[in-house]
Amino acid sequence: MSDHRVRKDGNVGPVDGSQVPRYAGDSTFARLPRIDEVDRADVAIVGVPFDSGVSYRPGARFGPAAVRQASRLLRPYDPAFRAGPFLEQQVVDAGDIVCTPFDITKAVGQIEEAATELSDGGSTKLLTIGGDHTIALPLLRTVHRVHGPVALIHFDAHLDTWDTYFEAEYTHGTPFRRAFEEGLLAEGRSCHVGTRGSLYSPDDLLEDSDMGFRHFTSNMVGTEGVEKVMAAVRERVGNLPVYVSIDIDVLDPAHAPGTGTPEAGGLTSRELLAMLRELIPNEVVGADVVEVAPAYDHAETTSVAAAHVAYAI
Repeated sequence: MSDHRVRKDGNVGPVDGSQVPRYAGDSTFARLPRIDEVDRADVAIVGVPFDSGVSYRPGARFGPAAVRQASRLLRPYDPAFRAGPFLEQQVVDAGDIVCTPFDITKAVGQIEEAATELSDGGSTKLLTIGGDHTIALPLLRTVHRVHGPVALIHFDAHLDTWDTYFEAEYTHGTPFRRAFEEGLLAEGRSCHVGTRGSLYSPDDLLEDSDMGFRHFTSNMVGTEGVEKVMAAVRERVGNLPVYVSIDIDVLDPAHAPGTGTPEAGGLTSRELLAMLRELIPNEVVGADVVEVAPAYDHAETTSVAAAHVAYAI
């Protein structure tokens, strides 16, 4: 505790890199204090090492540990935002939510229960590191308890609104269809950003649109630019509470090779970070960064990108 920076306002910040080398000490996210080291938490970063819902390459269960390790170099002040996210609020690492890897339905319930308890009636916002995208459903249930239907901004190469996979209702490709069916999303106020790649049929897009989603493809970002696309996104969500869900495969495999379902033609890490900076006016009530699978990574490229994305949120 003595190595953490304590400000006059009482907020406890990261371990001071000039006192303890970046490669030493506890591997909390950005070397922030653990939740048991402070008396309150405005934002809790929590891992969910679960990947039983994947449909291709497994390994995202190791994502939270890899992202934490890659976050060691993050510093308290971000000049791009002109803000110090760890200085202006109490941010903590809340460890991992433990859930069964053998029963997806049971795991979804365990994640929801633990996230609800951790959020403490909405007084603590959760930034969750996955794990696969299945975990977004219980996290949306958690924010719905406090805020009602929310606007979803979903950064992903894929729609994740398919119905079932091998008759399984809960997978990493189905969370937002289930969220729509459960009334967790505000009608006509959600969007996908960065989508691309092949589909099963044109019906995939039609059904997705019928669920109230608008599509901002990676090609649109390339041709129209970050500012224009994000202006449309902000108009779409309006002044509603916003949940941000980021599948790291929204990035091109050149920027994020360590993921389970890579698709060519994605965003650059610079584009994604710039897009997140455009979300400042919106009330973000929760977020996740998922699908980091470090076994397929090179030189921590994906984990570093995910750590900076989480920092931006």
